Amino acid sequence: MRRQRKPHVVEKKGHLYYRLRWTEGGKRRERYLPLPAVEDSPEFDREYWAIHLRKSEQLVAAPRTSWENLIRSYRASRKYRSLAHRTRSKYDAVIEALREKNGARDVRKLTRPQIREVHEKYADTPRKADHYLQVIRLLLNFAKNELDWIENNPAEGIELFGPQKSWEPWSQEAQAAFVRACEALGDDLVLTAYHLGVGTGQRPGDLCGMRWDHFDGESMAVVQDKTDERLWIYCPQDLLAHLRNTPKRGHFILAKNLAEPLGYDALERRFRKVRAAAGDVCSGLVMHGWRYTAAVALADAGCSDAEIQAVTGHKTMQMVLKYRRQADQKRLSKQAQNRRNRTKTKPEWGNGRGNSK
Repeated sequence: MRRQRKPHVVEKKGHLYYRLRWTEGGKRRERYLPLPAVEDSPEFDREYWAIHLRKSEQLVAAPRTSWENLIRSYRASRKYRSLAHRTRSKYDAVIEALREKNGARDVRKLTRPQIREVHEKYADTPRKADHYLQVIRLLLNFAKNELDWIENNPAEGIELFGPQKSWEPWSQEAQAAFVRACEALGDDLVLTAYHLGVGTGQRPGDLCGMRWDHFDGESMAVVQDKTDERLWIYCPQDLLAHLRNTPKRGHFILAKNLAEPLGYDALERRFRKVRAAAGDVCSGLVMHGWRYTAAVALADAGCSDAEIQAVTGHKTMQMVLKYRRQADQKRLSKQAQNRRNRTKTKPEWGNGRGNSK
């Protein structure tokens, strides 16, 4: 029988919290205040009722320069409101964690070693670690440049872990192994995600938002969450053939049900299962690599920078030029070695039989 808990008590990752809820600016907000671990103890009851009666030290008025006030000011700013929806959602995941753990603390007391400690805490997931650091840096820059709370940003200069090997394009061998694993596991949805990713060159989050009514039989209409740009992506033959043989299970191509798309997190969990089944050749590769795979394939096919950009929708040419250089280097290497083979002759200093005559 499920345990009956006191009102507002919730469990998160094995820890108990008192959940406060309120409305701010028409939006629902939450804050989780930690409770003692032993639920039936006198210490638990004391802290529970102290919070419930608004007498807990955890509810002491925060200083003007608190993280709570910094986050509130940032969210009210034009910088935040101008962010694309998906970018804002990614920032909010870190911002809410910071608010929950540090809401009443003074921003001015944050130290560089403390920031490094947070960064290193997530070292096993470098992308997550760098994202945390980047959002903290962004908030502290807002506190410095817009609010004049601090003179220096302690997060500046802390080195990111940087792009990992898994961001590289997928080899033909890895792609073939992944397709076989999808078929062996019967996961048609992840197989469709693969074809959409490699075929359209879009980000995984944008794949989840693709609807059947965005597809006209030849092209896919895409609005990129990161850039808010609307693109019409003409589909290559492999993708067209796959979509024409894919049954419609809802409004969305990657459907959770009739009305909703499969979320990014759910898609990634299924992706990881298929990747594990595909073997070592796919070890460490990520869904975002499908986007790079598409761009490199276009560059290898001799497409111009503008043609590649028209498919991938990159806002700047920096990444497009990276693919162009990679394709050009491969082509020039082949050209040079072929020229070497054509000009190869027997050496003039001997007949290959151990004498000079």
